[in-house]
Amino acid sequence: MESTVLNSKWLVASEIELIYKSKVKTSERPKIVSSQSAFEIALKAWDENKIELLEQFKVLMLSNSNRVLGILEISSGGITGTVVDLRLIFAALLKTKATAFIIVHNHPSGKLNPSEADKQITAKIKQASQVLDIALLDHLIITLESYYSFADEGVL
Repeated sequence: MESTVLNSKWLVASEIELIYKSKVKTSERPKIVSSQSAFEIALKAWDENKIELLEQFKVLMLSNSNRVLGILEISSGGITGTVVDLRLIFAALLKTKATAFIIVHNHPSGKLNPSEADKQITAKIKQASQVLDIALLDHLIITLESYYSFADEGVL
């Protein structure tokens, strides 16, 4: 058996090739122009049978021109909360070469006011986004009827 010391193959980094192939033309992607348009797009991506049942957290990944590259469900939890893993958010953003994003979660209770936990996770995500130079444009809390925008309220 060859010893690790004699086998120097591990010294050379494995070759990695990044490829990005989109199946949707840029012109066909919805464009975010306001918190209202972000709300409407997020609502289309939500399961209407779950929005009033349990809390879910999603990320809208955006191009440099604020066109939606994709929407990813990060977590699905219980009636009053869900766990958000920042590594999942940023792995998706990096893989889609997103330059900006909007985070969205629902409140099954119908109340739009952000909780302290909502404020804390927003601050944590914003801090990480600054390190990676991917702009966090907004955090929306949504219900079937309306939304709360952290950006519009000046708390982002």
